Amino acid sequence: MMKIEAIIKPTKVEDVKNALEKAGYVSLTITEVKGRGQQKGIKQVWRGREYVVDILPKVKVELVVKDENADEVVGVIQQSAKTGSFGDGKIFVIPVQKVVRIRTGETGADAL
Repeated sequence: MMKIEAIIKPTKVEDVKNALEKAGYVSLTITEVKGRGQQKGIKQVWRGREYVVDILPKVKVELVVKDENADEVVGVIQQSAKTGSFGDGKIFVIPVQKVVRIRTGETGADAL
């Protein structure tokens, strides 16, 4: 099993969620986070003064899938989150050793 973590722009959450659901991946966790990448923030002007906002709001989308579905999920997220500009985000693929469904005690892929 693989855990997919995607850090994306807040404006793309609905697009990613809908694309994943359309592809058959409905179980996910969404968390509001803050961070920065290579862009190192953005410059803004307020009351005639320029300042840099270097920690930007982002959203983390997490889901665990079978190994054979990981590439498909990454592709769906990449296509639906892409704007072509800096700050589109990153996708991380992390091996998962064990999953347990609390309610039934099922383990492994059966718990997904």
